[in-house]
Amino acid sequence: MRISVIVPVLDEEPEIEACLHALAPVRAAGHEVVVVDGGSADATVALAAPLSDRLLQTGRGRARQLNAGAAAAAGEAFIFLHADTRLPDGAVQDVATAIAGGRRWGRFDVSLSGRQPLLRLVERAMNLRSRLTGIATGDQAMFVDRELFRSIGGFPDLALMEDVALSARMRAHVRPACLPARVLVSSRRWERHGVLRTIVKMWCLRAAYALGVDPRALARRYDD
Repeated sequence: MRISVIVPVLDEEPEIEACLHALAPVRAAGHEVVVVDGGSADATVALAAPLSDRLLQTGRGRARQLNAGAAAAAGEAFIFLHADTRLPDGAVQDVATAIAGGRRWGRFDVSLSGRQPLLRLVERAMNLRSRLTGIATGDQAMFVDRELFRSIGGFPDLALMEDVALSARMRAHVRPACLPARVLVSSRRWERHGVLRTIVKMWCLRAAYALGVDPRALARRYDD
């Protein structure tokens, strides 16, 4: 099974080379890396071009970028990977095995890069919540087979929570494979804004989304 790793980027100059160098063994094994830029104003595109199999440029918006990457990808299954996230060893084979076993989609457990003790609680909460609800987030390196992704129309064109909305659509077909291997996610967001403040903010955004608040308004709050 050939896997396409799809990486949406926007002004990721500090991260993109490390991200793509880490995916070099994936490419060497015959899989594919697709980078989709959403209009970067820095050197992201120039740095990514020689380290990826395909580099696309679209309008800004993670859902739009991910859908464009999936449309251009050649793989039988997709892994959606943020630029600040690193896959564990053997991740592609784990995905292929899960999909071949009929799971069709899923995600990895998460570890955060920072050392603050409170981040360990964040990790556990993210992983447990996902197992209980069957909902995954982009930080968890979601994966899906091509047929299922296309049959449900891909990511909804939302300004925020596109990952949660896609998970809900896929969960209606089959429960996710919750792979215990851990992706390593940069804790820069939590450290920049404060761990507790970020936790509360994300809870509030999720609650607002569940209550029907327009994702465009939520995206503005998230950016703020």
